[in-house]
Amino acid sequence: MRTIIGVDIGTSVAKAVAFDEGGGALASASRRSHLEMLPGGRVEQDLDDVVSGVGEVVREVAAKLGRLPDAVALTGQGDGLWLRDSGGSAVRPAISWMDARASDVVTRWLTDGTIGTAYAHTGSGMFPGCHGPLLNWLQEYEPHSLDRAAVAGYCVDAVAQRLTGRVCLDASDATLPFLDPRTRRYAPEALAACGVADRAGLLPAPAPPGTVLALHGQGAGLLGLPEGLPVVAGPYDLPACAIGSGVREVGDGVLILGTTLASQVLTDRVDLDPLAEPAGMWLCTPAPDRWLRAMPAMVGTAALEWVLALVGATTADVDALLADSPPGARGVHAFPFLSEAGERAPFVEPSAQGRLDGLSLAAGRADAVRAVCEAIGYAARHCLDAAGLSGTLALCGGGTRSLTWARLIADVLGRPVRIPLEEQVGALGVVSVARGSLSPGYEAPPGSNQVVDPRVDVRALYEDGYARYRAELAAARTAWGSHARPAGQHHAVRPL
Repeated sequence: MRTIIGVDIGTSVAKAVAFDEGGGALASASRRSHLEMLPGGRVEQDLDDVVSGVGEVVREVAAKLGRLPDAVALTGQGDGLWLRDSGGSAVRPAISWMDARASDVVTRWLTDGTIGTAYAHTGSGMFPGCHGPLLNWLQEYEPHSLDRAAVAGYCVDAVAQRLTGRVCLDASDATLPFLDPRTRRYAPEALAACGVADRAGLLPAPAPPGTVLALHGQGAGLLGLPEGLPVVAGPYDLPACAIGSGVREVGDGVLILGTTLASQVLTDRVDLDPLAEPAGMWLCTPAPDRWLRAMPAMVGTAALEWVLALVGATTADVDALLADSPPGARGVHAFPFLSEAGERAPFVEPSAQGRLDGLSLAAGRADAVRAVCEAIGYAARHCLDAAGLSGTLALCGGGTRSLTWARLIADVLGRPVRIPLEEQVGALGVVSVARGSLSPGYEAPPGSNQVVDPRVDVRALYEDGYARYRAELAAARTAWGSHARPAGQHHAVRPL
C-alpha cells in the first residue's frame, strides 16, 4: 500500500500527515513556526527555520509509521516573497504575505490605475504582501537584495529547492500577480505596469502539471529518508485545500476558516473582465481546463483571536461565548479588517480598518465575540458571492473546530456547509495531487463529511444583517479612499 507524507507549511504551524491510499491518516506531527513581527507592519520568516521545521515533522511522522513512505508531497502558504540565490539559500529573510511595508505602493497603484492595468492581463488583484508591490518596494529601497537573488519565489518552492536542489514552481503559486492563467505564462504587460520588467528573470517558469522531483543528498539527510525518494511540490495551500475537501464539480466551492479567510469556487473558464473589481485571482489547478476563482480575504481567525484577547478569553471559550449572545449580538456589529496590510478580497484597500459598533451597557463580552464572528461570516458571504458560488460548499480550517461557529457561518450564508472529517485537508489535497503525478489516472476517493444546515428562524435576521454590512462597507470604503495615508504610516484598528 503506497503511503505518502503530506506536509503543509503554514504561516504559523508546519504539519505533516501520512496518508494511505484510501485517504486515511496514519500518523501526524506539527511544529510552531516563528514569525518576526517588526515595526511598520513588517512580517518576516527565516527560511532555515522553516526548512528545519519541515525536517522535524517529517522525521517524527516517519518514526511513527515505522516504515519508509513512498513519497513526500509539499504544500503551504502562498504569496509573500522568498528570495534565494542559485543554491537555494535565502539572500534576506522571507517577506510574509501578511507584510504591510508596500501598503503605500498599493494605495498609489489603486489610484493611478496600475493594478487595473495588470488585472486586465492576469485577472489577479494585488495587495501589499504579494510579488508586484514587494518587488517594486525592494527595487526602490533594497535593490541589493534583488541583485543578489537568483529566484523570487514562494514558500513551497523554496523548501522544495532545499530538499531536491531543483527550482520547481507550481502554477498556482505563480498566479499572483503576473501570470496569465489561460496560458500559464507571465504577462509582460503586468510586469511592466508594476515597474519590475527588468526583474522578470527572477521569476521561475511554472512547472508542467505532474512534475515529480527527488530528494538529493542534503534533503535526504534533513528528512531522514532515502536519497531519490519522490517529492511533489504544490499546489499551495488554497487549491490544495479545495482538492482535499472534495471540490470536484464546476460551481462547487470551499471556505477556509484559517489565518486567511479563503473562498474558492471551481470554474471551467477564466473571465478577465477589465471592468471588474481588481481583486482575488484565478488559480491554476493540476487540470489545464479548470481554475479556482479565489477570494482570499485577510479577515480570518486572527480577527477572532484579537477579540478573544480583548475580552480576556481563549479559543476554548468560543462555543460558550457564542451561546451567551443571541443572533444579532444584541445590536453590536463589527468590521473584521484588522490586518495592518488592509484587505485584499473581494476588494483591495490597504487602509481598511476594523471596528466595533453598537456597544452599550446592555452588551457584554459575548456580544463582542459574536459580532466579530458574524462579521467574518458576512465577509465570507461577500467573497463567495464575488467568486460565483452556485454549487455545494465545503468548510474547513482551524475555525471548524468550533461547531457552534460553523453553524453560525451556515446561518449567515443561508446555505448548508459540509465539513470534511479529515482536518488536514491541505495535506490530503497535495497527497492526492502527488498520487496523480505518480500514477496518472488516479482518482481520489470521496471523503466523509459532516453537514451543517442553516436555521430557518434566523434567516431574515441575517439577510438584513448582510444588507446592512454591505451598505456600511460601501460607505466606509469611500471614507478610506478619500484620505490616503502619508508615506510610511500604517493604519490601526479604531479604538473602542
